[in-house]
Amino acid sequence: MRAPLIDCLQYANWSPEIFRQMRAGGVDAVHVTVAYHETFSEMVGNLVKWNRWFELFPDLIVKGRTARDIDLAQNTNRTAIFFGLQNPGPIRADIGLVEICHELGIRFMQLTYNMQSLLGSGCFEETDSGLTQFGRQVVGEMNRIGMVVDLSHAGIQTIRDIIDCSGRPVALTHANPEWWHPARRNVSDDVLRALAGRGGMIGFSLYPHHLKDGSDCRLESFCDMVAEAASRYGSDRLGIGSDLCQDQPDSVVEWMRTGRWSKQLQFGEGSRERPGFPHMPSWFKDNRDFGHIRAGLLKTGFSTVEVDGIMGANWARFFAEGFEPEAGS
Repeated sequence: MRAPLIDCLQYANWSPEIFRQMRAGGVDAVHVTVAYHETFSEMVGNLVKWNRWFELFPDLIVKGRTARDIDLAQNTNRTAIFFGLQNPGPIRADIGLVEICHELGIRFMQLTYNMQSLLGSGCFEETDSGLTQFGRQVVGEMNRIGMVVDLSHAGIQTIRDIIDCSGRPVALTHANPEWWHPARRNVSDDVLRALAGRGGMIGFSLYPHHLKDGSDCRLESFCDMVAEAASRYGSDRLGIGSDLCQDQPDSVVEWMRTGRWSKQLQFGEGSRERPGFPHMPSWFKDNRDFGHIRAGLLKTGFSTVEVDGIMGANWARFFAEGFEPEAGS
């Protein structure tokens, strides 16, 4: 069986067309966002929509719960869908809801989305006070049941605290190194070294605000960045988390940035940004374009085995370890 192709973050405006594009691109598994600022009941409503899609398109997609479902997807020519939360809002202040979310199929959760949460500080806060007491307990609960802690959108001190606190490897599913492009969402070298050193994963983002030269980023520049990251952190710690927001209307940016907590649209990575989604780079428009990245990495000098890992095998290994509950749980 060929090595799997896995994208560890998408928030598309889902449709049969996108599901078919995933199959055309040979995408075997995708981590999809099912909540930004939703309440618990609203999150469940999004899961209901997904259950209907699984029912309507059983030849294209399958619900993912364990890493074995990646093999199932490959064997049946489908894409396994793994659910994640980009904000802990659905669990409110109730640690018992972490396990309930896991039972509903959630396999990833960020502890904050840009702003302060009950668990930690986001990367847009002026003061990053780090992981809270509640946050530390939630990390322990996620470790216990087999839910991956996603560092994306957290502040640097909060990220450091999570890496130190977690008894299991954690993931930065969609961000890039700060040394390549100093966006507020990208992460410093010392933190990436600490993450990789503890067995964690780095998912490189293709969202233009996270790319050097934005929408005009060249494939060669992206692949050179991946090569430098491999030399610093090890190629086995690297993957893709595209952050693809395909077919979303520009109005969705307001929901992503502000939810219900603000009346002012937050432009995100910097005040020079305009509202609305930026154009994707020419070499990655949708799920049919992962082959461009593979070819670019091979041209950069990676071996076939290394490219297989970055394009999905590393995530598959991480899922196999991260989705299993602790012994005795």
